[in-house]
Amino acid sequence: MNRLKLLCIALVSIGAVFQSMLGQDTKTFLFVGSYTDGQKATGISVYQFDYMSGGLTLLEEVGNLVNLSFLTLSRNGKYLYAATEARLETPGSVSAFEIDPSNGSLLFLNKQTTKGKNPVHVVVDNDGKYLVSSNYTDPMIGLFQCEADGSLTPILQSIKFEGSSVVAPNQNSAHLHSSNFGPEGKYILSPDLGADKIRVFSLDQEKGKLMVEENLTLDTQKGAGPRHLTFHPNGNFAYCVEELSGTVTAYGYNDGKLTLIDTYFSYSKKSEGIYHGADIHISPDGLFAYVSNRLKEENTIAIFSIDPHTGELTLQGHQSTLGEVPRNFVIDPTGKFLLVANLTSGTIVVFRRDEKTGLLSYTGNKIEVGLPACLKMKTFKD
Repeated sequence: MNRLKLLCIALVSIGAVFQSMLGQDTKTFLFVGSYTDGQKATGISVYQFDYMSGGLTLLEEVGNLVNLSFLTLSRNGKYLYAATEARLETPGSVSAFEIDPSNGSLLFLNKQTTKGKNPVHVVVDNDGKYLVSSNYTDPMIGLFQCEADGSLTPILQSIKFEGSSVVAPNQNSAHLHSSNFGPEGKYILSPDLGADKIRVFSLDQEKGKLMVEENLTLDTQKGAGPRHLTFHPNGNFAYCVEELSGTVTAYGYNDGKLTLIDTYFSYSKKSEGIYHGADIHISPDGLFAYVSNRLKEENTIAIFSIDPHTGELTLQGHQSTLGEVPRNFVIDPTGKFLLVANLTSGTIVVFRRDEKTGLLSYTGNKIEVGLPACLKMKTFKD
């Protein structure tokens, strides 16, 4: 039996063990970040998740926040970080919160400016020492240090970019849409929707400095509009959802270098104009990839199986999100459920995931949340 097959079996086994460990002494929380129409309002809602039924119970709402566009959790689960004050004519910020593992409540720690307009993504490194922000309107990557108490230092470094591509007006200028640390923890890959690039950086943790790796930066297909990227659990593959072309591209990955495998159409039907692909996630067992598709005539999750040997994708089907504009979604820690945030319709819909086929079925659980933009989940043990 080869190593890849053994790894896949191990991932499935780990998932099964994790499910069996979940019991009354654990709690799973859903953190919801929401846009607020530019006004101070409820920006984060916290729910307890019932992993048996898929039900959600509201625990807390955090007010006095403006236009929260993205959330991320520290690896140890102690802290939540949010891109705040997005979609404004003034520079946005990153806000830090401490999580109470007993009830999911959030304690505001501090916030720092990103020095640019419209922060749309934040991510923390594996050691919980640094946070990286991505600004869309002012195409900029920013580096912050995470203090021992979870708060953030003022921005250590910011790097701004120029660029454009072929789809007007979406690509009249560069638009950094997200950043993700590679499995090795050294490299950062940042899809630039406006310039059709996946920019690559390295992080010197000792000096607290980002370095542009021009030799690793990749030019994507013209007009694709790369948006969000995720890595396979085995660390050998990366997948990028491309907003404007309605596609997802698979890459081989090794120490910051991407190698094209293939590109796949993620919508169920063709459109005459541009597409609006949004989010992408891989199941914990590494066997399936999910992509959210936003269009007036189609709001779906595309379901792909993954060949663990080659990284290639095979379309298995589409699931309606039962709402409009699925900007973001999340797979729960057990891999049994997938929750979709329908931004325009203001709903979060819970689907059960068939772990053998990857297909989704509606659980009957749906809650109303004003303009949900991002979902994150975390399980805590009492």
